[in-house]
Amino acid sequence: MSFSPTSPVTGAAVTGLTSPTYTIVADTPPSVNSKQYAITALGGTQANVEVHSVSKPFTITMFRPATLKSLPQANGVTGLIKNIPNNVYKFITRKGAVPSVNQMALVPRITTTIEVPAGTDTYEPEDLRAMLSCHIGTLNQQSAGISDLITTGVL
Repeated sequence: MSFSPTSPVTGAAVTGLTSPTYTIVADTPPSVNSKQYAITALGGTQANVEVHSVSKPFTITMFRPATLKSLPQANGVTGLIKNIPNNVYKFITRKGAVPSVNQMALVPRITTTIEVPAGTDTYEPEDLRAMLSCHIGTLNQQSAGISDLITTGVL
Protein backbone atom coordinates (compact mmCIF):
# COMPACT_ATOMS: atom_id res chain seq x y z
CA MET A 1 0.00 0.00 0.00
CA SER A 2 1.53 3.26 -1.11
CA PHE A 3 -0.65 5.54 1.04
CA SER A 4 -0.98 4.07 4.50
CA PRO A 5 -0.25 6.59 7.25
CA THR A 6 0.57 5.16 10.66
CA SER A 7 -1.03 6.31 13.85
CA PRO A 8 -0.38 8.61 15.53
CA VAL A 9 0.48 11.24 12.94
CA THR A 10 2.90 13.84 14.30
CA GLY A 11 1.64 17.32 13.52
CA ALA A 12 3.83 20.15 12.30
CA ALA A 13 4.88 22.99 14.58
CA VAL A 14 2.28 25.77 14.48
CA THR A 15 1.41 28.68 16.74
CA GLY A 16 -0.65 27.64 19.77
CA LEU A 17 -0.11 23.87 19.56
CA THR A 18 2.57 22.03 21.50
CA SER A 19 3.81 18.66 20.21
CA PRO A 20 0.55 17.88 18.38
CA THR A 21 -0.26 14.28 17.47
CA TYR A 22 -3.34 12.82 15.82
CA THR A 23 -4.61 9.28 16.30
CA ILE A 24 -6.16 8.08 13.05
CA VAL A 25 -8.43 5.16 12.22
CA ALA A 26 -9.54 3.91 8.82
CA ASP A 27 -12.85 5.47 7.79
CA THR A 28 -15.25 4.76 4.95
CA PRO A 29 -13.81 6.58 1.93
CA PRO A 30 -16.00 8.72 -0.32
CA SER A 31 -15.12 6.62 -3.39
CA VAL A 32 -13.46 3.33 -4.32
CA ASN A 33 -10.41 5.18 -5.61
CA SER A 34 -9.65 6.76 -2.22
CA LYS A 35 -8.60 6.02 1.34
CA GLN A 36 -9.87 8.00 4.30
CA TYR A 37 -8.89 8.24 7.94
CA ALA A 38 -10.71 9.96 10.79
CA ILE A 39 -8.89 11.67 13.66
CA THR A 40 -10.20 10.07 16.84
CA ALA A 41 -7.78 11.30 19.52
CA LEU A 42 -5.39 14.18 20.04
CA GLY A 43 -2.01 14.31 21.75
CA GLY A 44 0.16 17.16 22.95
CA THR A 45 -1.41 20.46 23.92
CA GLN A 46 -4.28 21.41 21.61
CA ALA A 47 -6.69 23.47 23.71
CA ASN A 48 -10.26 23.51 22.36
CA VAL A 49 -9.47 21.28 19.36
CA GLU A 50 -12.03 18.54 18.82
CA VAL A 51 -11.73 15.12 17.21
CA HIS A 52 -13.85 13.83 14.33
CA SER A 53 -17.63 13.83 14.69
CA VAL A 54 -20.55 13.83 12.27
CA SER A 55 -21.18 17.57 12.63
CA LYS A 56 -17.50 18.54 12.84
CA PRO A 57 -15.53 16.16 10.61
CA PHE A 58 -11.76 15.82 10.99
CA THR A 59 -10.51 13.56 8.21
CA ILE A 60 -7.64 13.03 5.81
CA THR A 61 -8.40 11.55 2.39
CA MET A 62 -6.14 10.50 -0.48
CA PHE A 63 -7.57 10.08 -3.99
CA ARG A 64 -6.02 8.48 -7.05
CA PRO A 65 -7.43 8.77 -10.56
CA ALA A 66 -10.41 6.50 -11.18
CA THR A 67 -8.70 5.41 -14.39
CA LEU A 68 -4.94 5.75 -14.67
CA LYS A 69 -3.82 7.18 -17.98
CA SER A 70 -0.76 6.02 -19.88
CA LEU A 71 1.38 7.77 -22.45
CA PRO A 72 -0.15 7.68 -25.96
CA GLN A 73 1.84 6.66 -29.02
CA ALA A 74 4.17 9.19 -30.63
CA ASN A 75 3.46 10.49 -34.11
CA GLY A 76 5.12 8.13 -36.59
CA VAL A 77 6.50 11.00 -38.70
CA THR A 78 7.45 13.71 -36.18
CA GLY A 79 8.13 11.49 -33.15
CA LEU A 80 6.15 13.94 -31.01
CA ILE A 81 3.39 13.02 -28.62
CA LYS A 82 0.38 15.28 -28.82
CA ASN A 83 -1.98 15.86 -25.89
CA ILE A 84 -0.19 14.10 -23.04
CA PRO A 85 -2.82 13.24 -20.39
CA ASN A 86 -2.42 13.95 -16.67
CA ASN A 87 -3.05 11.60 -13.77
CA VAL A 88 -4.48 13.77 -10.99
CA TYR A 89 -4.04 12.79 -7.33
CA LYS A 90 -5.59 14.72 -4.44
CA PHE A 91 -4.97 14.84 -0.71
CA ILE A 92 -7.70 16.55 1.30
CA THR A 93 -7.78 17.42 4.99
CA ARG A 94 -11.15 18.49 6.43
CA LYS A 95 -11.74 19.95 9.90
CA GLY A 96 -15.12 21.22 11.06
CA ALA A 97 -15.04 24.62 12.77
CA VAL A 98 -17.65 27.07 14.06
CA PRO A 99 -17.40 30.61 12.58
CA SER A 100 -19.14 32.45 15.42
CA VAL A 101 -21.24 31.98 18.56
CA ASN A 102 -24.52 30.09 18.01
CA GLN A 103 -23.57 29.15 14.46
CA MET A 104 -23.40 25.70 12.94
CA ALA A 105 -20.04 24.18 12.06
CA LEU A 106 -18.63 24.69 8.58
CA VAL A 107 -15.90 22.58 7.00
CA PRO A 108 -12.63 24.31 6.12
CA ARG A 109 -10.43 22.14 3.91
CA ILE A 110 -6.94 21.90 2.52
CA THR A 111 -6.53 20.32 -0.91
CA THR A 112 -3.19 19.40 -2.41
CA THR A 113 -3.57 18.42 -6.05
CA ILE A 114 -0.73 16.56 -7.76
CA GLU A 115 -0.89 16.54 -11.56
CA VAL A 116 1.45 13.98 -13.12
CA PRO A 117 1.81 13.91 -16.92
CA ALA A 118 1.57 10.31 -18.12
CA GLY A 119 4.99 8.82 -18.77
CA THR A 120 6.91 10.96 -16.28
CA ASP A 121 6.23 8.33 -13.62
CA THR A 122 8.46 5.87 -15.47
CA TYR A 123 10.82 8.15 -17.43
CA GLU A 124 11.80 10.56 -14.65
CA PRO A 125 10.38 9.31 -11.34
CA GLU A 126 13.25 10.98 -9.46
CA ASP A 127 12.02 14.40 -10.60
CA LEU A 128 8.51 13.61 -9.33
CA ARG A 129 9.98 12.50 -5.99
CA ALA A 130 12.05 15.70 -5.76
CA MET A 131 8.98 17.80 -6.56
CA LEU A 132 6.94 16.14 -3.83
CA SER A 133 9.81 16.26 -1.34
CA CYS A 134 10.27 19.98 -1.89
CA HIS A 135 6.50 20.65 -1.69
CA ILE A 136 6.02 18.77 1.58
CA GLY A 137 9.29 20.09 3.00
CA THR A 138 8.25 23.67 2.30
CA LEU A 139 4.83 23.11 3.88
CA ASN A 140 6.49 21.53 6.91
CA GLN A 141 9.15 24.25 7.19
CA GLN A 142 6.57 27.00 6.83
CA SER A 143 3.73 25.39 8.82
CA ALA A 144 3.80 28.04 11.57
CA GLY A 145 3.95 30.87 9.03
CA ILE A 146 1.10 29.40 6.98
CA SER A 147 -0.90 28.91 10.20
CA ASP A 148 -0.35 32.56 11.09
CA LEU A 149 -1.20 33.63 7.52
CA ILE A 150 -4.60 31.89 7.47
CA THR A 151 -5.51 33.33 10.87
CA THR A 152 -4.17 36.89 10.41
CA GLY A 153 -4.25 37.38 6.63
CA VAL A 154 -0.72 38.79 6.75
CA LEU A 155 1.48 37.36 3.99
